[in-house]
Amino acid sequence: MGARNESRNESLYGRFLAPVVENILINRDSLRKLDQQIDWKASLQHHTNPQVIYPHYYERSAFHGIQKGYLCKEAALSYDPITQYALPPNETWVRQGLLDAIQSFPERILDLGCGTGTLTMMLQKAFLGAEVVGLDLSPYMLTIAELKSETEHYNIHWRHGRAEATGLQSESFDLITIALLFHEMPPAVTELVLKEAHRLLRVGGELIILDGNQKVLRQTPVLTDIFEEPFIQDYAAGNLDAWLGAAGFGAVQTQDHWLVHQVTRGVKGVRAQNPEETLFADVEAIAEDWVMG
Repeated sequence: MGARNESRNESLYGRFLAPVVENILINRDSLRKLDQQIDWKASLQHHTNPQVIYPHYYERSAFHGIQKGYLCKEAALSYDPITQYALPPNETWVRQGLLDAIQSFPERILDLGCGTGTLTMMLQKAFLGAEVVGLDLSPYMLTIAELKSETEHYNIHWRHGRAEATGLQSESFDLITIALLFHEMPPAVTELVLKEAHRLLRVGGELIILDGNQKVLRQTPVLTDIFEEPFIQDYAAGNLDAWLGAAGFGAVQTQDHWLVHQVTRGVKGVRAQNPEETLFADVEAIAEDWVMG
């Protein structure tokens, strides 16, 4: 499926898991048929925003051992087949945890770093009347996302852009979701993405994040060695709650999810939560702020 990083042979994934995933679990005949079904030249032209400048880390990092990272069709074609085995115990169950954390009824939803659109479509299905936008930095991933959504007859707006500088209007979304993104970027970029999410949300809007469990990753170093993610150790060493607080979010809370994952929720325009307050007391806090003018 393309050139591989030379260092992969030194990783646990390269030595043990890659041969199983690539030779047994992935149906290569299906991937070849999907590849032949797509007019890549036309689709890439359609999904590429010429004003987007790729960050150096994104162009140079070998995500999942693929030398060109997400800027190639090999990554887009293989992402879904690999991810279904990379999110134990079940990809749908894991992603559903993010939806279960949503406490509002959003009218406009933005899925940052949407990838091939699996979560984006789950959001559209859960909130049928909402306008849903999926943004990703890879036009290859957006190609697969649009193909999937058209097949399932979803009406989703796919947008090519950087999560830290979307170019979208301020205070224009009620809900922003981010799944499995932050372990794939430097913490400094993560902080910029959170600030951008804060800018894009309306007052009272929710930010819900699904990613690897930072505490478990710190306590179990072998997990950071299994998959070839260049920034996962930096992510594990950080604190997502603190990052959200620094970006201006209130009522921040993280819950463990299926052992190796975590779901984090923050709200714009809500004061920091007192440990004695009940979970999701932010709704009452917003009401108080409105009454006091």
